[in-house]
Amino acid sequence: MAIRGAGTRIIAIMKRTFPIFIFIITFFLLLPSFSCAQVQTQLKVFEASNVGAGTDSSSKVMRDQFKSLFSFSSYRLLKEETLTLYSNQSASVPVPPGRTIELTLTGQQRNVAEVIVKVKEERTDVLNTKVRLSPGRTVSIGGPKYGEGVIIITLSAQF
Repeated sequence: MAIRGAGTRIIAIMKRTFPIFIFIITFFLLLPSFSCAQVQTQLKVFEASNVGAGTDSSSKVMRDQFKSLFSFSSYRLLKEETLTLYSNQSASVPVPPGRTIELTLTGQQRNVAEVIVKVKEERTDVLNTKVRLSPGRTVSIGGPKYGEGVIIITLSAQF
C-alpha cells in the first residue's frame, strides 16, 4: 500500500509542476532569440559632387541608383565597413572629415530591422534619423556637406 500511495503522490506532483516545467523550458529556448538580436550591416560612405564627371571603380555599382536620387556628376567611395549590430548597442565608425557615424539597432522583426543613424561632429548630431532595413535592400541617405559636395551614406543588411 505504501508504494501505491507514493506513486499517486508523485503523479499528483507531476501534474501540478508539468505546466511550470514546460514554461521554463520554453522560456530558455526563446531567450537567445530575444537577447541576441543581431543584424549584419554593410555601411558605405560616398563623396558626391559636381566637380568632374568621374566615378571610381568601387562606386560604379551605386552610380545608377544615385542618379535617380541625387543630381551629382561625381561619386567616390570614402569608407566601407561591415558591422554586426546588436539590439540597443551602438557601433561607431569614424569618417572624414572628423565625423563619426553611429548605428544603433532599436528593433528587429521578421523582415525589418530598425536602425538609428547618427552622424556626429565632435559631440553634436549633424544628422539623426531612423531607417528600416530589409534584407537585400539598400537605403541611401543624403548627408552633410563635405568638400565641394556632400556625403551619401548607404546601408544594407543581412539577417
